[in-house]
Amino acid sequence: MLKKILLASLFLNGLISFSQEIVSSTPINLKKNRDVFQTLNEDKKEVTLFISDKIKVNALRLNEKMEVIDSLSAERPIPKTYTNMIGYNLNNDNTRLFWSSNDYEEIFTQLFDLKTREVITKQYSLILKEEKILQKFSGKENFYILSVLKKGNSLKLHIFDKEGTYTQKTIDFNSFRFLNSDNIKSDLYGVLKENLLPFEAPLSMQSINVKNPTSLTDSAKKRKCYFNDKQITITIDTNVDYTQVFIIDLETFSVTEKIVRQHSISGDRFYLSSNSFYFENKLYQVKTSMDQFYFSIKDLDNTLIKEYDASSEKQIDFKNSEMSLEGSDFGGKRTLTNSSQFIRKINNLNLGISCYHIGQNTLIAFGGVSSEQQSAGQTTMSQFGLIGALVSLAISNPTMESFNSYSNRKVVKIEGLFDNEGNHIKGELQPLAFDKIRTYFDKNNDVSSQTLFKMGNFYNLGYYDNKTKEYIFRKFAD
Repeated sequence: MLKKILLASLFLNGLISFSQEIVSSTPINLKKNRDVFQTLNEDKKEVTLFISDKIKVNALRLNEKMEVIDSLSAERPIPKTYTNMIGYNLNNDNTRLFWSSNDYEEIFTQLFDLKTREVITKQYSLILKEEKILQKFSGKENFYILSVLKKGNSLKLHIFDKEGTYTQKTIDFNSFRFLNSDNIKSDLYGVLKENLLPFEAPLSMQSINVKNPTSLTDSAKKRKCYFNDKQITITIDTNVDYTQVFIIDLETFSVTEKIVRQHSISGDRFYLSSNSFYFENKLYQVKTSMDQFYFSIKDLDNTLIKEYDASSEKQIDFKNSEMSLEGSDFGGKRTLTNSSQFIRKINNLNLGISCYHIGQNTLIAFGGVSSEQQSAGQTTMSQFGLIGALVSLAISNPTMESFNSYSNRKVVKIEGLFDNEGNHIKGELQPLAFDKIRTYFDKNNDVSSQTLFKMGNFYNLGYYDNKTKEYIFRKFAD
């Protein structure tokens, strides 16, 4: 009898534990062409969730339990003209959505005022014939569109403030020296235009959100940018000898350059590879040859904080995971047995490094990733793969367009845990919230319109259940 009671208790506890993952569910019938993202009010612990389809835009204000406390809907802007939801900014507690045409020359905004029950719209026309759009950034008060001028040596910011006022700022780079990957003199436009296909397109710049794990597919890009409300930091790693860092002050619109040297490796530069990741005002750099691996932590003044190395003769002693290979021609996942294999393989791929906070420590992923392949049978990958892609694919909001940036790619990686002084911490790694989310989606894939954000110590995953016609939130913790 006691055994039956104990088993029943364990069963009920299991159900309760599982059910606690579901925070809330809201019935909503969505049509096709959906976009989803949210804005957070950390002070009030509120979320405003925007769900649009081909007909309507629904604004749902949620409390910290993800319960709907207010809502407002509006007609979606003309789909033939305004094809993309590109970002937002905030006006007090209200959110202004930004829509654009494919060429970004036509901008349409909707300000959702939940107090007055009004949706205020406005249209803008941008002249971009001599510019190429690089990236978009959504801030607390301002929304930015960053472009590079095709003539001259400048970037331009198209700025929309919280009142909806539009201004432009041109940022001059004429005083800075540029070298391309072949060490030939160039300019800003030339460095950004350099063709790194098939992995990285000309005139592209990967936006990184360090609050979430970043996939190696994103961190392996050579031209990256990092945004906060005070500055935009751009890192360029097209030259294997150094990382060129530019910091754009969003109050003065002045730009500061920092040159952070990579570890010197002798030999033909054609067989060398390097990259970096900007995190907590430090630059985490990696550089490889066919048989050498260097990992350095530096400040932006080029001061070395910590450095680790490995080679075909010296094993990698700063890792906390196995050296894994996934997506090879043989399919499946396998473990590499020595550092020589690992170094050789990542040097032949697109080299990347990414950082993520776990408490007071930093989890770092090192590795290489191939360009997307067309072969069938490629498998998915955990950790910085599925949800790293989920988050990093957001442009100016966490709209989820893909579940796995490692799909149809070859990926080689390891992970290591380090303290805030760069010292390696030994021990086993515990599963992250992102691993748990991946496990959930392995078994539940009839969903769409996903969004992911962190509030407090929990990650909230929202998705539309195509069967039940509900928008559901589940809560996960690291």
